[in-house]
Amino acid sequence: MKQRQFLNVVSRDEAERLFRDAFPPTTLPPIRVPLAEALGRVLATEVAAAIDVPGFARANMDGFAVRAEDTFGASEEQPVELELLAETAQVGAAPTAEVAAGTGMTIATGAMAPRGADAVVMVEDTDVEGDRLFVRRAVAPGTHIAAAGSDMARGEVVLRAGDRLSSRDTGVLAALGVAEVDVAARPRVHLFSTGDELVRPGAPLPPGSIHDCNGRLLADALREVGAEVIEGGIVRDDEQALRQRLDDALAAADLVLFSGGTSKGAGDLCHRVVAERGEILVHGVALKPGKPIVMARVDGKPVVILPGFPTSAIFTFHEFMAPWLRERAGRTRAQSKRRSARLATDLRSQRGRREYDLVHLVPSPDGLVAWSLGKGSGSITTFARADGFHAVPEEVERVDGGTPVDVTLIGRLRLADLVVIGSHCTGLDLLLSELRRRGFTSKVIAAGSQAGFDAARREQCDIAGVHLLDEETNRYNEPFVTEEMELVPGYARRQGVVTRDGNESGRLVNRNRGSGTRVLIDGLLGDGLLDGARPDGYSLEVRSHQAVAAAVKAGTADWGVCIENVATEAGLQFRFLAEERFDFVIPRARRGRPAVEAFVTLLQEPATIEALRQRGFDR
Repeated sequence: MKQRQFLNVVSRDEAERLFRDAFPPTTLPPIRVPLAEALGRVLATEVAAAIDVPGFARANMDGFAVRAEDTFGASEEQPVELELLAETAQVGAAPTAEVAAGTGMTIATGAMAPRGADAVVMVEDTDVEGDRLFVRRAVAPGTHIAAAGSDMARGEVVLRAGDRLSSRDTGVLAALGVAEVDVAARPRVHLFSTGDELVRPGAPLPPGSIHDCNGRLLADALREVGAEVIEGGIVRDDEQALRQRLDDALAAADLVLFSGGTSKGAGDLCHRVVAERGEILVHGVALKPGKPIVMARVDGKPVVILPGFPTSAIFTFHEFMAPWLRERAGRTRAQSKRRSARLATDLRSQRGRREYDLVHLVPSPDGLVAWSLGKGSGSITTFARADGFHAVPEEVERVDGGTPVDVTLIGRLRLADLVVIGSHCTGLDLLLSELRRRGFTSKVIAAGSQAGFDAARREQCDIAGVHLLDEETNRYNEPFVTEEMELVPGYARRQGVVTRDGNESGRLVNRNRGSGTRVLIDGLLGDGLLDGARPDGYSLEVRSHQAVAAAVKAGTADWGVCIENVATEAGLQFRFLAEERFDFVIPRARRGRPAVEAFVTLLQEPATIEALRQRGFDR
């Protein structure tokens, strides 16, 4: 068999090119594994929530379910008196009674909130005398209650293909009831250490011998990058033994990796045996340490011989093998443990306790910016999606936006190729999933259209998804664009009233302030096109269209406003109100970034236009 190189030193880039030309680092075909075996694996397909989490409005602590407006004005000196209903809301059962005006119901942590209640008053803020409940502190709507779908809403993409599953992610999958997941297969690597001088760790060390540290070092490094390792142990300097071990390894593995035996000395036999069996692609690279590395092709499979010295072995492994194996296993590169950042928005805390604020980290011209997630302690996805956290000291009640913070990372920091801040849309999910398949990662912060415009103006995002209506001109988005931004046309979508049975009276589930849908709702209320200036439930806010549908479907609310395809997928009735534009704003300073260019190109492709049309979005 012809040898390509034999101690004919090539450059680092040429060595990598030769190896990758021979063995393109394509991701291995996916396999399905039980959730119990999914930790550390890489998702092969995106995961969307098949259910709402929670599936009902639930209490976050023990207390009394009430209507918040009934508590307004309550104080220690002048408590508000309510009628205490006989029923108690227990975990695992649906309450039968309704909390009407002037009443309250005892409720346990985790129990379903009774219809009519929009807040929970803590036990310590109340007194009970017979069937009378005395409330000594007022509460706002939504206090100590997690709305249906507030954590994860049906149809929401919670994990994307290419994500490496941490314990936080497997917890999310368990909460969704997922029992099996499709993951990238792990490349199988057969690892050997070679040399008569080697002794396994723990064994007596004869004169002239050394413990085999490369075996352990490389086996663990292989596992760190996502490989499945077959540890072949130590092979003596015997050509026949090496031939046999090589043949056995080729039959069992995707890659065979040796350490030692790469040079031209009398005892360096590995490269000779490999050269007999296959084709040497590279023998010698212009690196220090790591010059005598061997890369070869035998029976169509890669065989690599790393230098015997530990420093050289691990250096060449990380320089050539680790990136290739990561790609084969669908993994991304690791990051550091702590980062300095600036807080994106004002943060309020309660004096007297240390608060840990979970954050997204996004790049800006002035360094990293920390965006608070703010979903609360009952949320699974808050911890799952956070990049890290910073501590707010006990004596601090407010931290201003722009304040420097020291962020402790949770796992590896994965700075996305594309940061999207603004309004949420299922059409945007479709675009980002396709972009991920093309190799670009993304981070989405659903903070509303106004926050998207603000982030674009401050260059804290690459793209802002927006659908903000200017009431004076009756135009979407364009009137709000400044000279620092470029408006990229997106698509049209249909907003409307969503109900279970067509009855549009009763309790509203509203959208968060600053969102385009909230502006639409307020405008229609002001014009009298929706009944009531301030309908019951107006103060109950959720942050996505799916959460609106979840609240209506669960009976927490009777009606809301969301986009048509979300209502259809939830099996709810939809009455058209208005067509709106969902566009994208890009800071001009970030227009030339590869991920931004890829997004704009994707948006214009006929296949993308058709995929959006099938989901109910017209260009």
